[in-house]
Parts: sequence; C-alpha cells; structure tokens
Amino acid sequence: MKLWTPNQELKNGRFIIQKVMGGGGFGLTYKALDTSKDKMVVIKTLNQFQQTQEDFEQRQEKFLNEALRLAQCSHPHIVKVYEVFREEGLWGMVMEYVDGDDLGVYVENNGPLSATEALCYIEQISQALEYVHRQGFLHRDVKPNNILLRRETQEAILIDFGLAREYTGKTGSMTNAKTEGYAPIEQYERRGEFGEYTDVYALAATLYSLVTKEVPIPANFRKKGLSLPPPQQYNPTISDDLNAAIVRGIALEPQNRPQSVLEFQELLGIHPQAEAHLKSSLGINYSQLRNFLASGRWKEADRETARMMLAVTGREKEGWFAVEDIEMFRCEDLQIIDQLWLKYSHGRFGFTIQKRIYEAMGGNKDYDADVWEAFSDRIGWHKNGDWVTYNNIIFDISAPVAHLPRGGSTVGEWGGFVLWLGLCGVFSRIDSCEL
Repeated sequence: MKLWTPNQELKNGRFIIQKVMGGGGFGLTYKALDTSKDKMVVIKTLNQFQQTQEDFEQRQEKFLNEALRLAQCSHPHIVKVYEVFREEGLWGMVMEYVDGDDLGVYVENNGPLSATEALCYIEQISQALEYVHRQGFLHRDVKPNNILLRRETQEAILIDFGLAREYTGKTGSMTNAKTEGYAPIEQYERRGEFGEYTDVYALAATLYSLVTKEVPIPANFRKKGLSLPPPQQYNPTISDDLNAAIVRGIALEPQNRPQSVLEFQELLGIHPQAEAHLKSSLGINYSQLRNFLASGRWKEADRETARMMLAVTGREKEGWFAVEDIEMFRCEDLQIIDQLWLKYSHGRFGFTIQKRIYEAMGGNKDYDADVWEAFSDRIGWHKNGDWVTYNNIIFDISAPVAHLPRGGSTVGEWGGFVLWLGLCGVFSRIDSCEL
C-alpha cells in the first residue's frame, strides 16, 4: 500500500510532495512541486482502500484510462489534466493546482449567496458539464466541494472526476458511490437509467445549497416519503421563478427533471437564448451593453453602463445623478446590468462583486477613508497614494477583480469620496433590492 509523504521525491525528483490535500471514496490527492516548471500541481492516485482490493490492477487500469480521456478535455471551467506517471506500481494523475476555496467553504464562510452570484457560478459549471456530456461522460459528483473558485479571478472550476463514467443513455450498471444530498435516486441503484439529467439533479442541488446554505434531503429519504423543503423556505428573497426552477431540477424521478443541462439553463434564464428579453419594463434596452461585454469591449461597456444608469434615473441631460437618484434606482434594471457584467466577465466584474470585496474588508455605509482607500488599492482604483484617472483604468479582462464597472471620466481632489458616495449608494440599493 503506497502513501506518499511530504518532501518525498517522485519520478526521479521531477515532483516533490508538499502535503496530502484530501481524499474521497476513490482517490487521494497531494499538493506537489513540479521542479521542471517550478510550479505547484495536484497529483491524484487511488486511495488506500482501493489499493487493498483484489482487483486493484483492474481499478488502476480504469483510473488510467479515465485520466487519459480527461487529459484530452480542454475547457476554461474544467481542471486541467497534464499527464500521468507510474511510481513503484502506483499510477498518478498530474493536474493543475487551483489556488482558492471550494464553493462549500465559500458559502460556509460567507453565508447564502445572492441569486445573481450563485447563478454566475452555476452558469460556468453548466458550460463545463455541457462539454463533458458532449465527450460522452457523466460527472456524477457535482457538489459545492467539487467546485473551486480561483482566488484571483473568481472563476468556477469543476474538479474531481473520480466518479466520471462513460454513458450510452441506456440502462447500465455503475458503482453506487455518491454524495448524500446531491446524488439523484438513480445513483442509489446498482442498475439504473443514467443520462444528462443525472448531472442536472446534482447541479440543481448545488444551486439549492448555494442560495440556502442547506444540503438538500437525500433522494433515498425523499423516496420514502420525506418532503424536500423548497429553497424559498430557507431564503425568502429567492424569486418564485428561481424557486420553481430549482425544485424542478431536483425532481425525484428523472423524467420530471430537465433532460439536459441546456434545458436547465434555459429554465434558469442563463442560457444565451434566454437573453432575448433585454429590455426592462421601463423600456430601457440593454442589447448594446450585452454586445459590448460579449465582445470584450470593456471601455465601451463601462460608458454604456453609465449611460444606461442615467437613462433609468432620467438624468441624461444633466450627465450625473445624485445619491437620492441611486437610492430609488429600479431593481429590475440594476439586476440586468449586474448580471450582464457578471456573465461576460466570468464573475470578475460587477457591482455585487465590488460590494462583496468592500464589505469583506470592513466597509459599510459610513465613510472610512482608510478602508475605502484599501479597497480601492485592491481593485486598482487607487495606486501609490493617488487616485487613478479614468484614462488609466484597465479596460481588460486581466484587470484586478472588481475593477469594473467604474463610470465617471475624471477623479479630482474629492474624487475618492465622490466615488465612494456613488458606489456605496449602489451597494445600499443592491441590499434593498435583495440582489
């Protein structure tokens, strides 16, 4: 039985084990230094239990084949598999090291997420699952703890394909390994009908957990008659539409769920086709803003955002709006603007991202110059003791997280306070709108 220890060298010194990161029903993961590239990686092997089984070699063969198959996958929201190697009879899968917490830890530390932020992550993972399904795989273990958030970009990354299997859409036999609360009823059966709807259940259960901080009642308990509380019972701020979409996504019987990730996306309103209605009830059309964001034209998008906000408040002629205008800003329009920024920046930019960072640094509705400057330093609005002018804002996806939207063309002596006044008003409106 092989268990690697810190400072142990593998593959003739190519890898140096740093620590054990964790394990599950099948695998054990290590953080390691790849000395050839001077960067951290993750190495995964079959765990001690698997190593004691009589058919260990067959299990290793299956592990190796799946590793090779995953190594061919390339998607921005799927962890990268670099290579495999054999050390004293034990195969290891070398993967990228993602610096950041998983969504389970993130929710535990921050509480239930807003619908806007939760849907931003769910959209990214649903794109990953669409890709996996096109390759003929099911992930079969989607859950908050298997979704990492890159610390620098806040992008969601799907990890741990230990239960991933090929599927044909027909009745078949699969291992009964699962995660209680996120596994659908068909995963409790040795032989069952598996399909994309299997991962849809887990994706919907993950969304349930993100917005409620509660793990859904396991499917086998529900099968015996225990009712699943709708997410609105734990979080009354959830809209009726979102509540209904989640409930349908975690329907007990497969035929009652959305049959594909695409169908679930459309139910949630996060698929591109669902963006057809980009005009608010006030008549403001956000198609141009969407087009700028979709094409990565961040400066034009920033200016369009300011123009749209002036239009909503009826202050286009004046070219500016007062705090009381922001305090009465329409919730529907604020949500559309924020969701578009979140969607096309993959969670890097947006008012709700700015609000989360500001509050995490101790910011509140009372002006504190030190906190405000520290926040502005972090997101790139304040540098070396000076406020960054609009011409020096970084209109690129590589800009610091929460750098955009910025708005405003100049920053003078009172610019720092004026920026705080406006943005704090937006933060307050986000709270009152329950976004």
